[in-house]
Amino acid sequence: MSDTADYDARGGAAPTRLSLVGAGRPAETPGARPREAEVFFNRAELDAILSVYGRKVAEGEWRDYAMGGFRDVAVFSVFRRASEIPLYRIEKRPKLARKQGAYSVIAATGLVLKRGHDLAQVLKVFEKRALRLIDA
Repeated sequence: MSDTADYDARGGAAPTRLSLVGAGRPAETPGARPREAEVFFNRAELDAILSVYGRKVAEGEWRDYAMGGFRDVAVFSVFRRASEIPLYRIEKRPKLARKQGAYSVIAATGLVLKRGHDLAQVLKVFEKRALRLIDA
């Protein structure tokens, strides 16, 4: 300790701070492979998804959501009720980025509704199409 001691407001000595070497880091197992980073949506992607989600909640169509980040896919699931299976899953698979596109919207039945390289274009599947009158 130094020549000057720290004192708290009550006049006693201030508690010392302990720091443990290696605290907060998991123990590394010899021979184990390094842990791969999980895939997740970045801020711009989440803004686009939550914008569509907020609009659908305001319309009364959607009520709940769940997010998950895994080793090879990030998933945003949309529910009508919390106790049901998801109505739609918005997935990001970076391994498909150069092939079919990293983003996809999948229905509850497993049908891929739209897939592409640009998330904004993929999310257009949720926009209502305007009805036009046709004169016959």
